Amino acid sequence: MKLLANRKIKTLFYRILMCMLIFTIMSASFIVLELKNAALYILICSLCMGIAILVVCYLYFTEQNKIMENAVTQITEYISGNHDARIECDEEGELYRLFHEVNALAAILNAHAENERKSKQFLKNTISDISHQLKTPLAALNIYNGLLQEETEELPEIQEFAALSEKELDRIEILVQNLLKITKLDAGSIVFEKTSENVADMVGEVELHFAYRAKQEEKELVLSGDEHISLFCDCDWMIEALENIVKNAFDHTEKGNVIQIEWKQSASVVQIMIKDNGSGIHPEDMHHIFKRFYRSRFSKDKQGIGLGLPLTKMIVESHNGTIEVDSELGTGTTFILNFLIPTKM
Repeated sequence: MKLLANRKIKTLFYRILMCMLIFTIMSASFIVLELKNAALYILICSLCMGIAILVVCYLYFTEQNKIMENAVTQITEYISGNHDARIECDEEGELYRLFHEVNALAAILNAHAENERKSKQFLKNTISDISHQLKTPLAALNIYNGLLQEETEELPEIQEFAALSEKELDRIEILVQNLLKITKLDAGSIVFEKTSENVADMVGEVELHFAYRAKQEEKELVLSGDEHISLFCDCDWMIEALENIVKNAFDHTEKGNVIQIEWKQSASVVQIMIKDNGSGIHPEDMHHIFKRFYRSRFSKDKQGIGLGLPLTKMIVESHNGTIEVDSELGTGTTFILNFLIPTKM
C-alpha cells in the first residue's frame, strides 16, 4: 500500500493501533475481573485513549506542517532568484515523491535557463562579430562614395546616384548599430549607469540632434516642460529612446507639421510625451509597431528599418517604465513614456 510507504505515516498508524489495543485489553480485563465499577473504568480508559490519539495526531500534523512550511520557503527562494534552492525529500511516500518532482522541475527550468542564456550569448557574439566585420567595408564604401561625389561634381546624374548610395549606406550602418544594441539588451550584457538626470537637458540634446533636419524639412520641433524635473536613468540610453521616437515622428510628418516634446511630473510619475500632427498610425498596425522589422502594408516608401521602436520599448522597460501609443489616422500620433519615481515606489 503506497500510503504506508512513508515511515512517519506508518508510525502514526502503529501508535493509533497501539492506543486502541491497550484500551481493548484493559476493557476486557475489567470485564473478566468483574470489577465493581468496571463501566466507569472503561469510560475513563476510552477518554484516555481518545486523548492519546489526539496527541499523537497533533504531533504528526505539526511535524507535517513544518515540512510543508520548509517546502514553501524553498519554493519562494527559488522564485526569488536562488536557483540552488531545493526541497528535502529523503523519505519515501507520495508527499516526498511530489517534492522530488518539484526538485526535478527546478532542475529542468535551470537547464532551460542556462541553454537560453548560452543561446542569447551566442546570438550576441555572432551579431557582434558580424557587425564589427561590416564596419570596415562600410567605412571603406563611405570613403569611396565621398570620393565619387567629389570627382563627379559636374555630372548631375552620377551625383544623384551617389547621393542615393550614401542614404542606403547610412541605412545599413543604422541597422548594424541597432542590431548590436538590441542583442546586447537581449543578452542582458548592458549595465545601465543610472543617475538623476535633468529631463530638460536630455530633451535639449534631442532637439540639437534634429535641429538641422527640422530646418531642412521645414518642420517645427517644440519643447515644453518644467526645467527642474529629474529622472533616474542612464542618460545616453534614454536620449537614444527619445531620439528613436522623434525620428519616427519626422519620418511620418510632412512639411509644416509640428513635433512636440512635453514632460511633466505628478506625485509618483515622470511623464514624457512626444506628439506630432502627421499621418498617424493605421489601426491595423497599432498592435505591431513594437515588433522587430515590422513593416506596415500601408507604408508609403518610408525609410524605416523597423528596429527603432522595439529598441525604445526595451530601453524604457529596462528603466521600469511603460510606453503607450495613442494615434488617429490622418491626425497624428502621441507616444507617452511613464516612469515611476523611485522614492515613491
